Amino acid sequence: MKILSWFLVIVGVFGLVSVRALEDQIFYDPFLNYFHEANKNIPFPPFEWGKLIIGYLFRFVLNLIFSCLIIHFWFKNKQWTIQGMILITIIFLITFPIYLYCINDRFDIGYLFSFYMRRFVIQPLILLLIIPMFYYRKKIE
Repeated sequence: MKILSWFLVIVGVFGLVSVRALEDQIFYDPFLNYFHEANKNIPFPPFEWGKLIIGYLFRFVLNLIFSCLIIHFWFKNKQWTIQGMILITIIFLITFPIYLYCINDRFDIGYLFSFYMRRFVIQPLILLLIIPMFYYRKKIE
């Protein structure tokens, strides 16, 4: 059973890597090249709000599924999986509107600020905090 758990953790990690590797093919995100260039002087890309929001929500759901898969089979604790899902969702619900405001403001609020808000929206960064937190929690119990 332990081998199956580790296999599913690895599947979750590969799922997250695949979301990142295939981002330009499966998600609508005209800001990929904008931030990839790391040049504040390139023109602001045209975009469609509806497609953009749906693309980010789809990406969030995929990241959430793979993150929960990792948490669940790493710690084998359903309650912690639910807590991880809630924490990831809370962070997304905080950062997503801020990032949308940055887009609406055409990143005038600050290029780097917008860049990092985008990171919290499109990447499962909170997972890097949740795993050590749950690991420590497991050690003290």
